[in-house]
Order: sequence, then structure tokens, then C-alpha cells
Amino acid sequence: MARARLLLVEDDAALAELLIWHFKREEFEVEHTADGEEALLLARETPPDLVLLDWMLESLSGIEVCRRLRRMPDTANVPIIMLTARGEEEDRVRGLETGADDYVTKPFSPRELVARVQAVLRRVRPALAGERLVYSDIEMDTVSHKVRRDGATVPLGPTEFRLLKHFLEHPGRVFSRERLLDSVWGRESDIEPRTVDVHIRRLRKAINGENLPDIIRTVRSAGYALDSEGAV
Repeated sequence: MARARLLLVEDDAALAELLIWHFKREEFEVEHTADGEEALLLARETPPDLVLLDWMLESLSGIEVCRRLRRMPDTANVPIIMLTARGEEEDRVRGLETGADDYVTKPFSPRELVARVQAVLRRVRPALAGERLVYSDIEMDTVSHKVRRDGATVPLGPTEFRLLKHFLEHPGRVFSRERLLDSVWGRESDIEPRTVDVHIRRLRKAINGENLPDIIRTVRSAGYALDSEGAV
């Protein structure tokens, strides 16, 4: 299963610690904050695959965080599950109308929450549900580390493989060099952003061959995206 990035916004330290343990055990990457304003900054810097959002935050309420996430282009379509002790129908409706995709009332079972998160991700990102990533005529087996395009095997180096895997997990989304460095090389990497261009060229050469259309779109002043519609 591809690793999904989860942003947990919860100001109950004990509950947050418990949830982090459960989600990391299921191979999630978890970023946690207890502050609504910081959650917006983190989501803007690196859009997560899903947000777990507490309603009753001390600074900025969960409802307002949800509203702002839906207004931000990079997070407008990111699934949001709200966590709250407010179980009345009116509150649930308000949360859903604000843009939440699901609503979990406290107290709840962490195992059940993990299952609900996985169910939401299966709907919005099927690639997270298995070991085979597919987009257009590209297929990747993440276990055997094999890639095929148009039925032919594509030999890739380790970095190009990770780069393509990241694109396959987020088809159509534009990533800046800085975000690709963060996601593919890691936050502690001291590699220069221009190095990304070198690996993009290598990846293009490998997967496009001589006759296939270029499936990696360059967006001027923004970055790169895996996009079959822009292939030429």
C-alpha cells in the first residue's frame, strides 16, 4: 500500500498521541498540530492526502479551518474528517455543509477511525488501496519495482522510480521543485532544487522513449505534473 500523508489537527495531547501511534502502525505518514492557523500553513506547504480535524480548537475553530481549506486551491479537494464531541444532528449537518467529508463523534475507537480513513482514501485515491499504480498507459508494481508503459518494460533508477511513484499517486497535480524535493528526497535533503530538473529529464527519456507522447507536463513558474491530457 502506498504511504498516505495524514494531517492531524487535534489539541488533546493524549488523544493525538494515541491516534498517531495507530496510524503509523498502519504505515501512514502523520503530521500533527494542535493549532488551526498552523494547520493551514502546513496544508498550504505540503497538501496532505487527508485531514483529521478537531472541531473544538482553542485558537481557530475546526469549522473555520475546514472552510479555509476548501477555499485554498491546493486543498480544495483534500478529504476532511471532523472529530468532535458535538453529536447533535444540527452540528453534524453544519460540519458537512462547511465541506467535511465525514464526521466522527467522540469517544470513538481508533481502529474504527483508521478503517474510515482508509475507506475515504480508497474512494478518492484508489492507488492507496493496493500495490499497483496505473495512470493512462503507465503501470507500476510497487512491490516488484517494475514499470511498464504501453506494455513495454521501462528501466528506471531508484530516484526516477520514486519520482514516478509520487506522480502516479497524485495524477494531474502540479508540484513545485521544492515540494518534489520534500516528498521524494525528504525534508532533510540538501539537494539543490535544480537537481529535480535533471531527474525529470531522465524520467522523461526513460518513459517516453522515442515515439510515445510526453506525459509529464511542465508548468512554467509552477513545476511539473503527470498529465496525459497535456501529452504531446
